[in-house]
Amino acid sequence: MICEKTKFEELYTFRHACKIFCKKKKIPQEDMNAILEAGRMAPSSFGMEGWKFLVIQNDELKEQLRPLCWNQAQITTCSHLVVLLCAISSLRVESGVPQRRFQRRKLPKEQEEAYIKRYEAFLKEEAPDDEKLFAWSAKQTYLAAMQMMLAAANMEIDSCPIEGFEREKVEKFLKIDPKEYRVALLLPFGYRIYPQTEHLRLNFDEVVEFLE
Repeated sequence: MICEKTKFEELYTFRHACKIFCKKKKIPQEDMNAILEAGRMAPSSFGMEGWKFLVIQNDELKEQLRPLCWNQAQITTCSHLVVLLCAISSLRVESGVPQRRFQRRKLPKEQEEAYIKRYEAFLKEEAPDDEKLFAWSAKQTYLAAMQMMLAAANMEIDSCPIEGFEREKVEKFLKIDPKEYRVALLLPFGYRIYPQTEHLRLNFDEVVEFLE
């Protein structure tokens, strides 16, 4: 007996990297807010939520950004362009932000201090400078991106994660201080204009190995 696809299977089957959107069709604000809320609710390492989402609807801004993004059509045809920023300076213990975020858990003081020490030791080992901190922070932001794309798919809204852009130029254009935030990726949302392309993936056995 072949079972029908579950709702979740339908979501990740519907989602694909849409290369061009219907420029005339706009996402209702309520739906866009739901997509952004899905990103806000995404998991993050140590619960730091080291991200910020810039939402661009202005067509003129999109046109100006497009040359900085390998001239990709998604930038100007999408309904909403979300620029996902990953935090830099606020993730450092000395900023005071990590402590405030740990305090939300309302832990005993001793336990809270232990968490901060563990977090500080982790950063010292894994992200001692801004470049390595950027790499770690960006990974967290991708969790939010995937959650937003699946939320969009649930509403039959398309997306396309984009890494093809000149980061420093984009940051300069958007007046982003790279010591505070850096652009992790661009995520346009809209509605497809052409039929979905086939998903090309490795076979299950090439990807999955069970250890016994």
